[in-house]
Amino acid sequence: MMPRLTSEFWTQAYLARLRLLEIPAFVVSKGDVTAGAVLIKVNTLDGQAVAYQRSFDLMSGERAWVVLADGPEAEVDDALARQRSFDPDLWVIEVEDKAGRHLLDEPGLT
Repeated sequence: MMPRLTSEFWTQAYLARLRLLEIPAFVVSKGDVTAGAVLIKVNTLDGQAVAYQRSFDLMSGERAWVVLADGPEAEVDDALARQRSFDPDLWVIEVEDKAGRHLLDEPGLT
């Protein structure tokens, strides 16, 4: 079994990987340092956005990023606000990239 990274460590590593490709990103909401869930909002700077959450498949044990909300940025922000109202330990990271790059499908980020 692979050791679990803290939310803060994963977040810092993710932000560093984005910086290497000059993709702007910042922490919108800092959650629990150790075990807070992380949501990623990708803002394509055209009024649209997509929010991703990490999902765990109980059958396979695999983790994958799935779409939580997609569409007008205001609607995605509302969905994120609802999630935060349920879970105050939640981290929210906003990525700003016209091409919609988020790197979540790269090795090591699941």
